[in-house]
Amino acid sequence: MKLILASASPRRAELLQQMGLEFDIKAVDIDESVDAGESPEAYVRRLALQKARAAKKFYPAVDTLLLGSDTAVIVGADILGKPTDKQHAFDMLRRLSGRSHTVLTSVAIIGSEELCIVCQSEVSFSMIDEQQLEWYWASGESTGKAGAYGIQGKAAVFIKRIEGSFSGVMGLPIYETSQLLKQQGFKL
Repeated sequence: MKLILASASPRRAELLQQMGLEFDIKAVDIDESVDAGESPEAYVRRLALQKARAAKKFYPAVDTLLLGSDTAVIVGADILGKPTDKQHAFDMLRRLSGRSHTVLTSVAIIGSEELCIVCQSEVSFSMIDEQQLEWYWASGESTGKAGAYGIQGKAAVFIKRIEGSFSGVMGLPIYETSQLLKQQGFKL
């Protein structure tokens, strides 16, 4: 059975490699806009499924599994996406400073059936001052990351506590992913 990661995320690829899996990558481009009235959970679930479905078009064989995933940082009812520029990143990090937020990561696997789960984690940040914002922005790590931070990098200095899945906050919850793969008959 062949596994295809429907993502250009190097973090997701690293996590699959950490699991000891062999896979190919088929990055797909989908609209990541939030639909009107869409809940954060429905949003990440929809995007993970759309990514896997879009990649499935290139791999119609029944012995191929397509894995799509999406991560969103949630503050209150707001979904913090990827920053568009320095000011946007600073605005997001200021919102996260000194408080807890939710990280939702969905995993969809399409094979003989469509399976999808959403993993929820809570992350508590310390207070972040202006000098730290500048330092973190200069690291380049804010770019392309939901909520303008990556837990696996320098932003770890801001994190007081995490409840849930560390790998889920990174972008792919390993335990949940392994369970979905097993349900699809994939040998780990």
